[in-house]
Amino acid sequence: MNQPAYITGRRWDLLTWNSAAHDLFGFAAEEDGEHNLLAYMFLDPRARRLFGDDWPAVAQRMLAQFRPTFDLWAGDHAFLDLIGHLRNHSPECAAWWENHDIRPVTSGQKYLHHLTGERYRYEHATFQASDNPALKLAVFTLVNLG
Repeated sequence: MNQPAYITGRRWDLLTWNSAAHDLFGFAAEEDGEHNLLAYMFLDPRARRLFGDDWPAVAQRMLAQFRPTFDLWAGDHAFLDLIGHLRNHSPECAAWWENHDIRPVTSGQKYLHHLTGERYRYEHATFQASDNPALKLAVFTLVNLG
């Protein structure tokens, strides 16, 4: 697959990604061995650079999309530890988590800023595995220059 793509697990941990996703998001550059989509969004400065001025809206929407998954696993310490860590290290996450917003995971468009400074528009879609609903494949397709 030439398009950036990655697979997440039930806690939105990044389980695998292709080289195009590495080039776009920089996932493989994580040093601690733990890869999580929410941690990337809230704690990694590359996410803020990549999403640019759209970062607050995208991060807030992502957190609201995660909430139903969190609520499903409310007693699971792995989920509690993740949200606790994010809230302790990201003031935005701490404030937005208190809103208790819930949004469905949807396909759509995202504008991403490459290292070159160019802004590109991507269509993105997420597909859920029928035999394991915790597994999701996200694919980003370049539409054109933004």
